[in-house]
Amino acid sequence: MGWLNRHTFLPFLAWLPRQTRASVGRDAVVGLSGAVLALPQSIAYALIAGLPPEYGLYAAIVPVLIACLWGSSWHLICGPTAAISIVLYASISPLAVPASQDYIGLILLLTFIAGVFQLLLGMLRFGALVNFVSHSVVLGFTLGAAVVIALGQMPNLLGIDLPSQTTALNSLMAVLDHRGEIDKTSLILGLLTLSLGVGLKIMVPRWPTLLITLVSASLLVWLWPAMFGHVKTVSAFVGHLPPFSPLPLDLELILKLLPSAVAVGMLGLVNSLSIARSLSSRSQQLLDANQEVRAQGLSNMVGALFSGYLSAGSFTRAALSFEAGARSPLAGVFSALWVALFAVAGASLISHIPIPSMAASILLICWGLIDRRGIRALFRVSRAEFLVMALTCLATLLLELQTAIYAGVLASLFFYLKRTSQPRVQQWRDGDEDIMRVGGSIFFGASHYLQTRLQRTEGKHVVIDAQQINFIDYSGVEMLHQEARRLRLHDRTLTLRRARPQVIEELQKLEGADKCPIQFED
Repeated sequence: MGWLNRHTFLPFLAWLPRQTRASVGRDAVVGLSGAVLALPQSIAYALIAGLPPEYGLYAAIVPVLIACLWGSSWHLICGPTAAISIVLYASISPLAVPASQDYIGLILLLTFIAGVFQLLLGMLRFGALVNFVSHSVVLGFTLGAAVVIALGQMPNLLGIDLPSQTTALNSLMAVLDHRGEIDKTSLILGLLTLSLGVGLKIMVPRWPTLLITLVSASLLVWLWPAMFGHVKTVSAFVGHLPPFSPLPLDLELILKLLPSAVAVGMLGLVNSLSIARSLSSRSQQLLDANQEVRAQGLSNMVGALFSGYLSAGSFTRAALSFEAGARSPLAGVFSALWVALFAVAGASLISHIPIPSMAASILLICWGLIDRRGIRALFRVSRAEFLVMALTCLATLLLELQTAIYAGVLASLFFYLKRTSQPRVQQWRDGDEDIMRVGGSIFFGASHYLQTRLQRTEGKHVVIDAQQINFIDYSGVEMLHQEARRLRLHDRTLTLRRARPQVIEELQKLEGADKCPIQFED
């Protein structure tokens, strides 16, 4: 039992002792590749979230360590993401000035609350709850978030000094109102960076595109001060390891942040589990969803105490880990350690990155966020799910982002209930029998539809082929009893044929097996 407990609370003990010198060396190299990819991404995502650039690096250290050591997936690597960053910005910017100490404190508090919510889901074994956020909702939200982020970066690309806006429409209107203030030098630098990034992605897609473009742009500004000397650069910071950050534990504040924390926590779990499941199917790994949910929650709780804002699975970094041949979660641990080394030793280099080039890099990230293949496939397979995706995208552009997630979930549930409220029914006549084969559960949403179909039958014996009925709730039981009694008044019968034992048991509970008005046949 002690061994079981060690694996339950310290799951890394299941795989860490099996590592060899060769596998550790391989994972260290893979981790370095992941860190090279994470550095520019993390800085860019921090700016999207309205945070100083160093907080992107902090979010790629402690939360990544915890998630890798306590998670279930061999290849999932977490960290800051674009979608979560924009949700955090939209949630907190109305409450405090971006990049201020109050703003940072609220972001970290929201991260901690989201982590508590995620951990509770995992402890209660509610990992499957994230399935209620359908893939179509994630596609629509990501598409909308990409547009919101891109519009929000336009002032930086154009060299216009504008306050940040919380909606896509406000960002667009602000840029149009100040179009006469465009700094041509900043725009040229941004377009050069964008062109270089696109070219690299086409010609050498496996190279660290973001890092190369940002280093190239920084060198250009440094070598040509007469042309680009006035272009703004990223704020400098003192390099050190993630500092301890005490949280403002105020009940009123916690309650105010709770809805946003739940929304962004669910979004993070959906992204993380989707990536983990995708990679586990390719690596033939058995994934423990509840353990992964607990790891995500723990990583955000501990990460928030060490200045790391909310993290989730990163598809690009996880895919890189898988394709580069990572042998264990140790690759993610090494990635976090490499980022920590850079945060200490290379912080001064970040202050040379020009803001227009960073904006161009973020635009490239936005383009990569859009799952064009998935959207086309969704349109071909299910128009209803495509509509959910479109509604979620529209809500993301027009509403607060956390509200858009809830709107997408409600739209998914609406279409699901609409579909299940009319289960497949095949009906035919055989002598004096009207036979109905029901393909689906009989629950409160489907009871009225099935009752209407039963009331249209005319045979002396009404038979329901119940082989495909897996579940029946109280509304379904009451409806079948009511119809059986109605048929009996006209010397007719209602029979369930080939019903499952659990369905028969539920039907006999209402009035007892002896008084049940429904007949059963094998």
